[in-house]
Order: sequence, then C-alpha cells, then structure tokens
Amino acid sequence: MLTGELGIRLMLLVGDTVPLPASGELVSALEQVQVTSDAAGGDGFQLTFRLSRGLVDYPLLLSGAVDPFKRVIVGVMLGAVPQVLIDGIVTHQQLTPGSGPGESTLTVTGRDVSVMMDLEEANEEYPNQPDFVIATTVIGRYAQYGLVPMPTPTADVPIMLQRVPRQAETDLAFLKRMAERNGYVFYVEPVTFGVNTAYWGPQTRVAPPQPALTTGMGSADNLTGIHFSQDGLAPVAASGAFVEPISRTAIPIPQLPALKLPPLAAKPVMPRRTRMSRGSGQESPARAALSVLAAATNAPDPVTAEGEVDTARYGHVLRARGIVGVRGVGLSYGGMYYVRRVTHTLRPAAGAYTQSFSLSREGTVSLLPAVLP
Repeated sequence: MLTGELGIRLMLLVGDTVPLPASGELVSALEQVQVTSDAAGGDGFQLTFRLSRGLVDYPLLLSGAVDPFKRVIVGVMLGAVPQVLIDGIVTHQQLTPGSGPGESTLTVTGRDVSVMMDLEEANEEYPNQPDFVIATTVIGRYAQYGLVPMPTPTADVPIMLQRVPRQAETDLAFLKRMAERNGYVFYVEPVTFGVNTAYWGPQTRVAPPQPALTTGMGSADNLTGIHFSQDGLAPVAASGAFVEPISRTAIPIPQLPALKLPPLAAKPVMPRRTRMSRGSGQESPARAALSVLAAATNAPDPVTAEGEVDTARYGHVLRARGIVGVRGVGLSYGGMYYVRRVTHTLRPAAGAYTQSFSLSREGTVSLLPAVLP
C-alpha cells in the first residue's frame, strides 16, 4: 500500500503464530499506524481502522482478524529495502461508534512478541548456571515467535553451596531482573519478517551510526524541530561493601563509573547523588562489585534531545537502540547520541510518515570535530 508522494510502502501482516499479508478489507480500513520503539519501556504499536457497520455488526470485528493475541507485523519499504518496525501481539481493542456511516473507529493496541513471556509466573531453580546460560534457556522456550537468543557472557558462576539462582516471576520479569543486576538490558528487536533477536547484554553503542539528524544547515536540514535538556540530578554514583568471610570485616567498595562504552561526550555530567547497594554485604566480592557497577550504569543519562524527523528529507528509518549524529546545533550539544525512543506515525490516506525521537548521552561537548551526513 503506497503512502502517497513519499514513495513509502507500508506492509501489514496479521495472523496467529505465522502472520500473513493483511486482507484487502483490512488494508482499506486502515487509517493510522503508530509504532513506538523504546529502549527503556519496550516496543508497542497502535492501529486505527475506520469502520462501516453491517446489518448486525461491524464486518471487521466479526472477521476476528485483529482480535487480542493475533500476531501483527508492521514494516515499511523506503526504496527497495523492506524494514520491519515491529513484530507484535494484539493485547487491547477499543471501539468508538460513530453517528453516521464510516464514522466509527476501532483502535487496536499491542506490544512486541516479548509480551508472550509475561503471561505465566513460574517457580524455577537454576543451580550452577551463570546468568547468560539461564537467559539462553528461558528465551529458547519461545522459538515459535522467531526469537533468536543473543546473550552476552557473564563472569559470575554461582556454586550451589553458596547461591542458587531462583525464578519467582514471569519469564520476562526474570530476564529483566537478571539483566539489571548485571548492568545489562533485555529487549526483542525484529530482524526481518518473522525473525527477532532477543538481546540480553550491555547497552551497545558500537553499531555504525545512522544517517545524521541535521538542522540549521539550509538545504541539508531534515528535522522539523529539536530541543535539548540537561538534568543534573540524573547521574548516580553507587557505593557498597562486602563482608570478608574469615574476619567478618566489612570492606567498602570504591565508587565505580557507569559502564557505558564507548563514551559519547567529552564533558560528562558528574553525579551528585549516591545510591547505596544495600544487599552487597551478603554477596561475594565479585558479585558485590558488580552490583555497585550495575547501579551506576542503570542510572539515566543527564543530557537528552527530543524532536521530529522530516522523513521525506531524511530518507531512512530511524532505529531506537542505535547511534545517530546531530549536526548544526553547536559544539556543546552536537555530536553522537544514543537513540532511546522513536515513534513512527503513518497515515496511508494522507501520504504522511513522521518520526519523533528521544536521544540521550552522558554529557555535553562532542568527542568528534564533525558529524558525517
């Protein structure tokens, strides 16, 4: 389905375990698509359909095509390369009846396929297994949703006589809890249609940068607006101690810097707040130090930027959890940023495609003398 003059093709697949191209009835009723990719809050989507009522009910509702727990894949094609925005599951419907023909709307909301990990709580033990092996095992239970495990190894190997990792929550909550205590993140990201990576590891900043976001440079501009902010209370220093097992002496752990590599700013905002790792006294020295490091790493970035991309000028899909350069805003706030959130909004009938974004990094002043387009 072409979205007008932009030459962007929207692709919609729906179904049960294996989604198929949407029917003509579903496509013609589609009014708006909104997909949000959020590095912190997870990915979600919202589809809005314009409905006409039949003799006894709305045909689209009777078909059950977008009932809860249907699988939905949304993709776009800019040029010749298709890109999947989300592979998700419908979780909610909202019907708004209208007074005249074609004035009723159906809004369908859902989350990425990781929501299927969040349905059933479990009580499990994983003796003598490091966290990354446990994560691989848990993710492997959801192969029918195209999840490919991508865990990053962890150094701590628990011994049964000292500690046994236990699960007392849903698989998704368990994976996120294990990730947080290692200073890691967990998310599901589509690779292609029906295939998703389940990443469990540190926040990555080593991917090739995406095409730059540009403002104040005349014909090279591709933003409709951008603004920056700096929160001096966002960074957090962490402290803690572990107990030496023979003398039972509490040994303090020195404050450790946040593990966000590579750095993106030459002038990082120094933390003024300190958080105590209160459970470190019951852990081994290595595990206690990791808890302190994770607390500092999990703190939010103090410098953020929000704005909107002119997709026609930008010519690309901006992806969350990647790196992008910002040009034309000066040395202090220009340079490379981590893309925290992107909201894609498509209106097929109007031929409109906008991308609003949120960026972040640990400080000001670019590390690079210039940002490439």
